[in-house]
Parts: sequence; C-alpha cells; structure tokens
Amino acid sequence: MRVIVVLFIALVSLTGRAFAWGDEGHQIVCEVAYRLATVDTRAAIRKLVRNDQEYDRFSESCVYPDHPRKRASEHFINLPRTAHELPPEGCPGETPCALSAIANDSTILGSKGKPADRLIALKFLGHWVGDIHQPLHVSFADDKGGNGIDVSGQCSGVLHATWDTCLVMKAVGKDVDAAASDLIDTLTPAMKEEWVQSDPRDWANESFAITEDVKTHYCAMQAGACTKAEDAHVEIDDAYIAANTAVVRERLLKAGVRLAHLLDKLFAD
Repeated sequence: MRVIVVLFIALVSLTGRAFAWGDEGHQIVCEVAYRLATVDTRAAIRKLVRNDQEYDRFSESCVYPDHPRKRASEHFINLPRTAHELPPEGCPGETPCALSAIANDSTILGSKGKPADRLIALKFLGHWVGDIHQPLHVSFADDKGGNGIDVSGQCSGVLHATWDTCLVMKAVGKDVDAAASDLIDTLTPAMKEEWVQSDPRDWANESFAITEDVKTHYCAMQAGACTKAEDAHVEIDDAYIAANTAVVRERLLKAGVRLAHLLDKLFAD
C-alpha cells in the first residue's frame, strides 16, 4: 500500500500541482480551527459531519477535495511573473481560483440550504483556507507552483511537494492531534486578534510574499520580476529547514485561526 501511495504522489507531481499541505497539513488546519471555534460552531459542524458517509471528523473531511481532485483551478492562484500582489478584483483573469472558491462556499455554508449541500461546502471551505495559506499555491502557472523545480537532500521530489508534506512533517510531525495541540499552545490573544483582522485576499498576498522570499528558493528577482530559477533545483538541507520551519508552523496556525473565525461568523449568521 505504501508503494502505491508513493507512486501516486510522484504521478501527481508530474501531471499537475501537488495536494496543498498533503493530507496531514489540511487535517491539522481543520483540527486547529475546530478546537478554536465557539461551542455553537462546533455543535453545528458535528451536526453536518454526522451525515457524512465517508468521514467521521471535520478534520478528516478537509482532504475531500483532493480525493479525487475536484474543482482543480480553485486550489491555487496563478499570477503574472511581474506581479507582487493580487489584483484588487480578486482572481486574475476569468478562471475561478482559491479566492472565488472561498467566497462561493462561504455563501453556501452560511445559507439555509440543504444540509447535504452545506456539508459539501464545509468540506471544500476547510480545504480552500488551507490551500490559500500554502505559499506555493499563490505563484505561477509556468512551473505549476514549483512542480517544475526538483529538490534533493532531506526532502525529495519537487519543491511544491516539499512544502506540501516534507516541511510539514519536519515542522510539526505527522500526528494531527498532537500537532494541533502544539500549534495552539503557541497562540497568544494578540496573535489571534491581529490575524483575524484580514480577508482571503490578504491571506493570499501573505503566501505570495513567502513564495517570492529568497529563503524559499522558488525564484530570483530580476528587474522587478520573479524569474524562474536557472538550475530549477533546490537542496533541502539543515539551513533550508531551519529558515522555513517557523514559516510553515505560522501558516498552518494562521489558517486554523482564520478558518475558525470564518466558521464562527457563518454559523452565527
């Protein structure tokens, strides 16, 4: 079974963007959100998830859009190489992206529609908020968010998958419940208050800034443009992991905090 999973991940990395955060990362985000949500929100979530034929917990259900891949373009945001932030109107061009996905599923979940439709929206929404906080999901189409950049060293495969899974495992481990507890223990009231004073476009711009940061080794800034790395190869060594561990931990925690805040608003409405 392990061999099949490895082959499947390799196939995804060759054919398109890998799954944001991997299953563990998405589950950690949603577990953090569930624990930080209000009592009433948790009750509303449990009521919806009780009717799910596939998943027993909200955190488990947040991998739903990846198994199999659903609404492909809405997992990420593609920007021009010369961009340094998202356009004010949201998704670049006419193609739906993570921004429009969050807006659309928020509307469905916050409505008085059918419970089955709201359950699906809940599973998608939890996933989208995780996606938009994975830096390489706000990047460029020509290399599929780092799927065209090979890595070696302490992670293998491609740069996108390194951020999806390998760096998550090194930053918080693969035990979802323990990782959620660990991250929540670092959260202060001031951090929470600051992080929720934002919207999905802000979240995407934060991710994009990390994508362009020199520590990510995703691109080189030349004449104001984030150009492709010349050798398209990154060595994941102790220095790379040390430089990005705090980044990964903060992105996971921010996603959970903001998802909890969003769900509290939607269920309160």
